[in-house]
Amino acid sequence: MEISEPLAAPQGEEASCSSWGAGGTNTNLPIMSTESVEIDDGLYSRQRYVLGDIAMQKMAKSHVFLSGMGGLGLEIDDVVNMRNRAEAVLQNIAELNPYVHVTSSSVPLNETTDLSFLEKYQCVVLTEIKLPLQKIINDFCRSKCPPIKFISADIHGIWSRLFCDFGDEFEVLDTTGEEPKEIFISNITRANPGIVTCLDNHPHKLETGQFLTFREINGMTGLNGSTQQITVVSPFSFNIGDTTELEPYLHGGIAVQEPLERQIKHPKCLIADFSKPEPEVDADTVHWLSWTAQGFLPPLAAAVGGIASQEVLKAVTGKFSPLCQWLYIEAADIVESVGKPEHEEFLPRGDRYDALRACIGDTLCQKLQNLNIFLVGCGAIGCEMLKNFALLGVGTGKKKGMVTVTDPDLIEKSNLNRQFLFRPYHIQKPKSYTAAEATLKINPQLKIDAHLNKVCPATEAVYNDEFYTKQDIIITALDNVEARRYVDSRCLANLRPLLDSGTMGTKGHTEVIVPHLTESYSSHRDPPEEEIPFCTLKSFPAAIEHTIQWARDKFESSFSHKPSLFNKFWQTYRSAKEVLQKIQTGHSLEGCFQVVKLLSRRPRNWSHCVELARLKFEKYFNHKALQLLHCFPLDTRLKDGSLFWQSPKRPPSPIKFDLNEPLHFTFLLHAAKLYATVYCIPFTEEVVQTDETARKPDNAPISNEDERNAIFQLEKAISCNEATTSDLQMAVLSFEKDDDCNGHIDFITAASNLRAKMYNIEPADRFKTKRIAGRIIPAIATSTAAVSGLVALEMIKVAGDYPFEAYKNCFLNLAIPIIVFTETAEVRKTEIRNGISFTIWDRWTIHGKEDFTLLDFINAVKEKYGIEPTMVVQGVRMLYVPIMPGHAKRLKLTMHKLVKPSTEKRYVDLTVSFAPDADGDEDLPGPPVRYYFSHDSDDQLS
Repeated sequence: MEISEPLAAPQGEEASCSSWGAGGTNTNLPIMSTESVEIDDGLYSRQRYVLGDIAMQKMAKSHVFLSGMGGLGLEIDDVVNMRNRAEAVLQNIAELNPYVHVTSSSVPLNETTDLSFLEKYQCVVLTEIKLPLQKIINDFCRSKCPPIKFISADIHGIWSRLFCDFGDEFEVLDTTGEEPKEIFISNITRANPGIVTCLDNHPHKLETGQFLTFREINGMTGLNGSTQQITVVSPFSFNIGDTTELEPYLHGGIAVQEPLERQIKHPKCLIADFSKPEPEVDADTVHWLSWTAQGFLPPLAAAVGGIASQEVLKAVTGKFSPLCQWLYIEAADIVESVGKPEHEEFLPRGDRYDALRACIGDTLCQKLQNLNIFLVGCGAIGCEMLKNFALLGVGTGKKKGMVTVTDPDLIEKSNLNRQFLFRPYHIQKPKSYTAAEATLKINPQLKIDAHLNKVCPATEAVYNDEFYTKQDIIITALDNVEARRYVDSRCLANLRPLLDSGTMGTKGHTEVIVPHLTESYSSHRDPPEEEIPFCTLKSFPAAIEHTIQWARDKFESSFSHKPSLFNKFWQTYRSAKEVLQKIQTGHSLEGCFQVVKLLSRRPRNWSHCVELARLKFEKYFNHKALQLLHCFPLDTRLKDGSLFWQSPKRPPSPIKFDLNEPLHFTFLLHAAKLYATVYCIPFTEEVVQTDETARKPDNAPISNEDERNAIFQLEKAISCNEATTSDLQMAVLSFEKDDDCNGHIDFITAASNLRAKMYNIEPADRFKTKRIAGRIIPAIATSTAAVSGLVALEMIKVAGDYPFEAYKNCFLNLAIPIIVFTETAEVRKTEIRNGISFTIWDRWTIHGKEDFTLLDFINAVKEKYGIEPTMVVQGVRMLYVPIMPGHAKRLKLTMHKLVKPSTEKRYVDLTVSFAPDADGDEDLPGPPVRYYFSHDSDDQLS
């Protein structure tokens, strides 16, 4: 099969991809264009951030041959051909991407086939081909100059293998895909070797052997522009060789990590089984391999297919490090925990699940069919999970089983390159409904209930305790930590298993959370992201990220925050006359002066919008710099005698407006357009002559003068009929990064780059600015497929109620590549005293009644669990702390009066702690205590 992967076809040429079954040729292939291919950013924006434009261009012009239309072949790039199956799925495969031309062939591919047709391809991928024929084709590919990249992948039941051979001289242009690091320098010694020290509290995170390019060094200027290989000395320093002949270092300087080319010159046959580095072939392994080899495990195909697809992209682009050279992944944990089942468990039943049954047995198949699954999120991972559910028969039981999926979002064009259940004609339709409909086409027996709700505290009436207790497994396909923690808390409260996963570019993770066996998702927390200090954003930017965030803040302030305040004010006070009267009678109205100022300066036509934008240019990029230099002249020194303006602080240079400068004009145009939008004024792109002598009035502290000004401005607006109902409204803009016509990213790019120029910072193009300002998470279908497959494998284990040792978490980075399987974190047991202990999954329960007091509650805990609480807390409210004034009186109050539950609330979760040991200072923690307000409350989980 051949696969061409254009991103947008060049003019006059259609990109091509043909597939091969048991064999075949296609001679009608387009000649690869040497022209630059235009990238459809609306479709590929997330993938561009993973691969970069150079790799995308190469991929667009590539031709890939893929033989094999089994499950694994279908997973690889979603373009395959094998035997007559190729023709059966050709239309559906081609539908995935209109830019990719897919063709098929059912001509046999065997030992007698003339392989010269393969010379048209950059990469050959084989699945379901016998080993002798694989060797023949591999030898043929290696014999060409340049060699044709060769990939072979196969699945035999619960075992899989992947092999890559890209030739002796394959060039890797970017080994990791990571953005080059910038390291700010605080000192360089004049020695052999010279030691470079980073700024305090900023570890360099470099490795020995890497190369850095230096710039902006004061004093030791001979290093500027040079590239040096480093040797790491400590987390904050490294050496760069002999610096004795250079001038003494004074201050400043930045070191930038350089990407390097490298070659893989001697391919090795290397087993890279990251879960079990040294697999042993014993009798049990041979037994299970022979027993399951004719079966097929869809999640394993998804995982291996995703990894193999990434290798194809490496082969045709030179982006990232290829696999060297073997990868084995197996799902032996699934059968090892089955024990020794009867042979009949694995025999075919004549239905669509026979291949699956041959791998996991009929009992486990039925358990999957009877599962109730709650899938939270229906994006890239969500779509892949629904596909896995359909192929595994999840939720297809006749009496039991249901998949509930929810996602509030609508489908956007940028989703289509990795959320494969959606098509262009689905854009702006609900994700969950559309995905559910598409999943039923894969397996009509699946029972699926699609919702449009966000899972959060506001929807707890829908996703209440009763709902969660009916679910067998919760699976998250979310894109933010806060939402994950919330779902985790609901699973913890209701003792439900949770399977979490996520991707960022080529990286991915999976995590298994099982009640009473593992820690929860919230048991561990990543270090918080470093926020940019306010003073850095306001006055001392040192990197392009700082100027982009500043520009994003200006957008929010000018076009969202201020219009919102304006509208809210005039919703409270209906007319300018009412406000004028209140000011005159001495009333203090919150936000009044700012709102009146906005009204008095409201532009009335397009020319006024341009003038307002011009004033903003002067304020942002000229006056602010002059003001800062007035406060801190260039020769300002600190108390220790060091210069104020030294790295990372950069002195600003005022920018003089020049209409002929493209960047100046771009800012003026897009700022004026956005002002026209919020003030509901029609705009054009005609050049408007502005008064270069005009100046914005200086801001002064609020005083009686401000009141007089406000009265004057309101009276003038009323008398000029410029305070009508329409004048008292503004349009509020919500930042939208993916609409290229709204000017949001254009404004932020221009503003950021002008500020970067003002501070002598390297500017960023629109593409990079969009990623940073929009906080876009890079995404690619390969890692999504791999991660979802691994999650589905763990889901099978949870359905089978496997022991702790069977579960595996995974971290992968397909760019390097690395796949690391680890045991899940075993739940920790906390000892209180006298043999009393608990875990995060434990919950004590107390049933009360209407006149149950706080003292009754404390005594009930002591009587039931053998230890007396000394402190009772509800969320962040301290209900009882003995040392707090007045709390002793609360012992006589009823729990109803203390907690104040809503009428529908049956219980409340409380936190208790106990008196410290004789030699201890701190109270001892206890488990959550669920207090039911009446004895007839049904404690389903106790």
